[in-house]
Amino acid sequence: MSIRIAPSILSADFARLADAVATVEAAGADQIHVDVMDGHFVPNITIGPPVVAALRRVTRLPLDVHLMITDPDRYIDAFASAGANIITVHAEAVIHLHRTLTHIRKLNVRAGVAINPSTPVDQLRDVARHIDVLLVMSVNPGFGGQSFIDHSVIKVEEARNLLTRAGSPADIEVDGGVDEGNAATLVKAGATMLVAGASIFGRPDPAAATRALREAALAHAAR
Repeated sequence: MSIRIAPSILSADFARLADAVATVEAAGADQIHVDVMDGHFVPNITIGPPVVAALRRVTRLPLDVHLMITDPDRYIDAFASAGANIITVHAEAVIHLHRTLTHIRKLNVRAGVAINPSTPVDQLRDVARHIDVLLVMSVNPGFGGQSFIDHSVIKVEEARNLLTRAGSPADIEVDGGVDEGNAATLVKAGATMLVAGASIFGRPDPAAATRALREAALAHAAR
């Protein structure tokens, strides 16, 4: 089973961002998760396309850009031009979701849809065939270091069932409170991409934490 580990730079030291990315890349991370927040859709402000462009210059890993912003359609082209490999928008923030996903894919970028903890998975039924990544938020978005919402495991199972019924090969990504303690459970439920911020960059040794998370995630496959 292929499980991708995506360290989130939200919890990294922004003064040494290139070093932080290099550390987890050397430790075997599969992609870098970039949380973009606007202070409107979520109560926090982070970064924009210039930082994504800077990251593109220092890593060959795919950049997984998660737009937690109002009116993401205005910025999709800018993030694609900056070097994003995945652009994920929130179902709650987009009026014409099918149109947005189609546009992202036309830019040769993988199209993702995120759903908040209170958003039913079934809301994505009509666009399931147009999704490359279905991101299940396992915390309320806006801040790193939050506790995992246990019900998210059921939502991952529901997401896997939805994609299977639609005949979609999309990945299921989980973001929020992911660590060694729940990784195997999430993989068993159907997750293929695990985002981890505090449980990697909040540890004294991010490289060891990256490897430990992968080992924990693969424990399900080994059983």
